Amino acid sequence: MSRMTDTWILAAQCPSILGTVDVVTRFLKEQHCYITELNSFDDRLGERFFIRAEFRPELDAFNEQSFQEGFERRAAEFGMTFELTPPAKRTGAVILVSKADHCLNDLLYRYRTGQLPLDIKAIISNHPDLESLASWHDLPYYHLPITPETKAEQESQVLDIIEDTGAELVILARYMQVLSPRMCELLDGRAINIHHSLLPGFKGAKPYHQAYEKGVKLVGATAHYINNDLDEGPIIAQGVEPVDHAHYPEDLVAKGRDIECLTLARAIGYHLERRVFLYNGRTVVFGN
Repeated sequence: MSRMTDTWILAAQCPSILGTVDVVTRFLKEQHCYITELNSFDDRLGERFFIRAEFRPELDAFNEQSFQEGFERRAAEFGMTFELTPPAKRTGAVILVSKADHCLNDLLYRYRTGQLPLDIKAIISNHPDLESLASWHDLPYYHLPITPETKAEQESQVLDIIEDTGAELVILARYMQVLSPRMCELLDGRAINIHHSLLPGFKGAKPYHQAYEKGVKLVGATAHYINNDLDEGPIIAQGVEPVDHAHYPEDLVAKGRDIECLTLARAIGYHLERRVFLYNGRTVVFGN
């Protein structure tokens, strides 16, 4: 279900021990909070427990700081870490793009209509092509060209913008640059990338044309957190659509663009609603 505008989110994880569900639900009851959605998962291989509760305070006197302090005392017994997210929180974000505009255009529409609770601080690109799109939405656009010789300098500029704007999330909306190990480390857990997913995998130029030549029957996309392994970070969401011999290369490209937009938006939504937990290089995702 989509998050209600008046609900808070409590997302927590801890070792797998007795009483983990009870410590969350009992505390919420004691605080006169009504649970509207509850998800939990126990990873028996990793011996790790994950829980997410959406709730609505029943008393007008609800105090965020008091709630945090009270639950922190309870959670300590379980070695539980948690995050409390208030209603209608808008997460500051910076979007990185190159020349392709489909993902950016889709995100800006969802941002403009309120489908994604983002506060877009800036759009950064290594090309000038999409500046008019940013200007139409009255958003700052930074054109930062990059070459092999200027890569380190350009990435430092990108990081400066992220830091100066206070952005909590970085979205790579078809940003066609490989990030350095340093960049990946600094953005760990807060940068989401999207790319095509074809079976078998086709790398290099014109992957959809390669796929057409092989007669692929599925076209898809993967959204994931970035890491130092190219396009192999922890997966948040994937999308797939069947195709057949009647789909020419341009049809595969068009279908791939649609899936990329939907999959990226879904992954961002999961992240914003605290439905994604990172642990040991993997994700636990309480999708809706």
